[in-house]
Amino acid sequence: MSYKEKIDAILARIEQTIVGKREISELSLTALLAGGHVLLEDVPGVGKTVMVKSLAASIGAEFKRIQFTPDLLPSDVLGVSIYNPQQMEFEFRPGPIVGNIILADEINRTSPKTQAALLEGMEESSITIDGKTLQLPQPFFVMATQNPIEYEGTYPLPEAQMDRFLFKLKMGYPTRDEEIEVLSRSESQIPPELTAPAIALEDLLGLQVAASNVIVDATVKSYIVDCATATRNHASVYLGVSPRGSLGLMKACQAYALISGRNYATPDDVQYLLPYAFSHRIILHPDAEYSGHSIDDVLIDVLAKVRVPFVRANSV
Repeated sequence: MSYKEKIDAILARIEQTIVGKREISELSLTALLAGGHVLLEDVPGVGKTVMVKSLAASIGAEFKRIQFTPDLLPSDVLGVSIYNPQQMEFEFRPGPIVGNIILADEINRTSPKTQAALLEGMEESSITIDGKTLQLPQPFFVMATQNPIEYEGTYPLPEAQMDRFLFKLKMGYPTRDEEIEVLSRSESQIPPELTAPAIALEDLLGLQVAASNVIVDATVKSYIVDCATATRNHASVYLGVSPRGSLGLMKACQAYALISGRNYATPDDVQYLLPYAFSHRIILHPDAEYSGHSIDDVLIDVLAKVRVPFVRANSV
């Protein structure tokens, strides 16, 4: 199969379980192909967990779930060394972070110390235990969820943690017809983890390599940097997008171009993906918030004011 056929097979496989969320499926797959991670923020019961399970099942990946609670410890995430009296040495028992697709469920319900246990894995695909570094399986993809409504007993994610996520997405409620379809499918639907994958895990690794080889013209790179710089200089913004955000957006554009059947990224890709890649990396001035300004307003203003480059398809 071609790259496009493999990607379409993955999305079709996800849609066997998820109804009416094609855009979220594409964006989640974009993040996975770009080597990034996703923060899903929405109310309970809209299909966040099913989305992660379906994505893992579609590529035959090892799925692990971490239920974040106030009493969760870093060792509960990373693993722990236990003394084996027969061997007279310590043995490392890996935690649930050692897998391919990791669901960090309700990540904001645990302490910042435990949240930070994910940082090294999300950035470097490795964890360090007792001074030893362990490489995590590839691909390694974290999809974290949090409820934006309940604040009691939660710990807001620190900026260092938020910056590790490539995208911040919202599932949203289904339409009336979609919800009826959900009810109809639930009567006889097979759980996603029990169905055959659309592609092998090795094929997914090949798609990641292909995404990294997508051409990004110099003018598109400049456009990304100009947009990031505009957030830093915006009058309403206290903290703008970091260079990690610029790099993440470029990689996302490469992956999205591959999903769209192209071997080159365009300014349109930047405009489409920028809100998902930048919104969670911006902090507004308190005065701006009091005045009713929002991060969405800032991003709309940035996209309106930064000059869009013209790129010929045959020039890249």
